[in-house]
Amino acid sequence: MINRYGTLAAWVYHLDKPIGHSFGDIEYYRDRLAACTGPILEPATGNGRVLIPLLEAGLSVTGFDGSEDMLAYCRQECRRRDLEPPLTCQRFEDFHYDHPFDAIILPAGSFQLITDTAVAQQVLARFLAALAPGGRLLLDLDPMSSLIHAGASCRHWQTGDDLLTLQHTPLATDYLRQTTHAQLRYEHWHNGELARSQLETFHLRWWGVHEMTLALAAAGFADIEVCGDYRHGQVPGRDAGILTFEATRPG
Repeated sequence: MINRYGTLAAWVYHLDKPIGHSFGDIEYYRDRLAACTGPILEPATGNGRVLIPLLEAGLSVTGFDGSEDMLAYCRQECRRRDLEPPLTCQRFEDFHYDHPFDAIILPAGSFQLITDTAVAQQVLARFLAALAPGGRLLLDLDPMSSLIHAGASCRHWQTGDDLLTLQHTPLATDYLRQTTHAQLRYEHWHNGELARSQLETFHLRWWGVHEMTLALAAAGFADIEVCGDYRHGQVPGRDAGILTFEATRPG
């Protein structure tokens, strides 16, 4: 299964990106949403890295994710903080709520998990439909340079007697479709012995700035802006490490 985020992947993610770990995105989203008094939706909420700090800032945030393993960490961390946000296992393609949202946020490039262009366009239309008039979509993307420079890597995390390792092996890059395909091998070692391993495939799609702007406009969004490196109002430079789009559902 592609982009599954199974048991070991979720454990590694939670160790590598614990609650509150910020790339500059938590502060940025907290500031941009400060005046938002209505409900906010975070698709692909993961372990709650962003969702929980926003809840603690007094915002009303709902989350969904396609991985029950990731949601288990989110629920666990919410309980520890006496937080009870609505959390459900849903997919980008068919998520549903019976009320509109004032904002939808996708930090850390999670939109890039949708690798089929037609499906991505349909999901943008679903986001628009899920927003109240005047509601905003805030969406992060990695720059195209990441597509070119992605390489093999090996990382590890130690927690008590447990060692988690991750081997990332690029398999294919399709420059025409702007996608990458990689193999992720997760291993859990306990007291020096291999306890279990999991193999996952990981697909991502990259977007150009003008391409995403056109896609948002085609979905019906207006007032589309893009900034670089979480500096609102700053046009992204050629060395920008992250791109953030903000667009509005017309009233």
